[in-house]
Amino acid sequence: MAEVTPGVRRPWILGNKSLTQVSNDVFSAMESRPSAAWWAAFLVSFTVMVIGFAAIAYEIRTGIGTWGLNRTVGWAFDITNFVFWIGIGHAGTLISAILFLFRQKWRTSVNRSAEAMTIFAVMCAGLFPLIHMGRPWLAHWMFPYPNTRGSLWINFRSPLVWDFFAISTYFTISLTFWYVGLIPDLATIRDRASLKGLRRTLTGIFALGWNGSYRTWQGYEIVYLLLAGLATPLVVSVHTIVSWDFATAVLPGWHATIFPPYFVAGAIFSGLAMVLTLMLIARKVMHLEDYITVRHVEAMCKLIIATGGIVGLAYLTEFFTAMYSGNRYEMFVFWNRALGPFSWAYWTMVTCNVVSPQLLWFRKVRTNLVAVFCLSIVVNIGMWFERFVIIVTSLHRDFLPSNWWNYSPTIIEVLTLLGSFGLFFTAFLLFCRYLPVIAVAEVKGVIGYTSMKPSSPKRELERPREWAEFPTEEVPA
Repeated sequence: MAEVTPGVRRPWILGNKSLTQVSNDVFSAMESRPSAAWWAAFLVSFTVMVIGFAAIAYEIRTGIGTWGLNRTVGWAFDITNFVFWIGIGHAGTLISAILFLFRQKWRTSVNRSAEAMTIFAVMCAGLFPLIHMGRPWLAHWMFPYPNTRGSLWINFRSPLVWDFFAISTYFTISLTFWYVGLIPDLATIRDRASLKGLRRTLTGIFALGWNGSYRTWQGYEIVYLLLAGLATPLVVSVHTIVSWDFATAVLPGWHATIFPPYFVAGAIFSGLAMVLTLMLIARKVMHLEDYITVRHVEAMCKLIIATGGIVGLAYLTEFFTAMYSGNRYEMFVFWNRALGPFSWAYWTMVTCNVVSPQLLWFRKVRTNLVAVFCLSIVVNIGMWFERFVIIVTSLHRDFLPSNWWNYSPTIIEVLTLLGSFGLFFTAFLLFCRYLPVIAVAEVKGVIGYTSMKPSSPKRELERPREWAEFPTEEVPA
């Protein structure tokens, strides 16, 4: 490990990398044959995805009666999974757009994978409102296109309609932002001699004639900045719209004004945990220890502490407002969450989301990658249970005891949930195989590499170069 001078911050990228070394380290995983571990992971995730899609096909053919829904619990696993996956996708925009606007250099090693994770998570989220429509073959009615139906339009008061608008907008902006950030790296892949055949042709097409000139970099940075500014409000707006699915209802436990900020903080909290889960695996398997360093992990852990604290405060605020309101229905809902039939789910949520992140206050835990990996999984488990608790415990016991009914998921619902995870990991594994998991052009802009001056044996640390100061590949003198 490189020595660090007292009073000088550790570099984000280790190993005193040259520009060519950065390209070789990141692109070598794409140019080599996939390992046995990659094939094993791909086959498992692909098999789970196929099983999940078979369950979806059976549900569409048979009807939503294959789910465990009843006259009281009209929403359950379907909306729980939808909100969970939308939340997972929020960390990508946070790391890519918001941290870019705040000029946080540590984002460069993780933003590419976080952006890809956003796209795949939104794809998984989009499955559930589509299925929940009951007639998914009529999903095209959601699009505002000229038609012959006259005055027959969709119900704009339906939460599913606004979920569709939120998903489609977020997916479009995220995909555009991700692709624009890929263009310089696609040009580097195009120019590498080791790459031939169809992949070279495709990268040449999608690189859009990139030549690495100053004018090209200038236009690129302007577009990237504009997209970052456009994507930033989506972090707040998309999950705020999702929270309104509940907050606009009159059901106790749902009609709370705290839901919009509460949902946004929870979304970023779960998304950061998923980014850590994926990046710690990629760091080890793809030998990227010099690019995804312990310092990067620490920075993300600190964000998890901050967002987890907001989530914990929201839990307390919900209980306080329910008790202070004097509304017996509202008070009953929260006592029922903590002490009722689903109390096990509530306390699992509290333990995973409030108690476990407190371990990250200790630097020894933040720098222990195995511990961080386990905690990231625990957080995501807790965030799934949070959505389950909010939805089911508010529905299964409402105003009238005669309406009370229990809920248990069917095998079709469980397989659909597993299938969404299969789709997510299958897409992410393909991304790791065919595209760079690290933004090479951005990493080159923040590396501080050492150079030897002929007149002095002393090694001097050069100032990190900005993007426009180097071409797509290092050119020998």
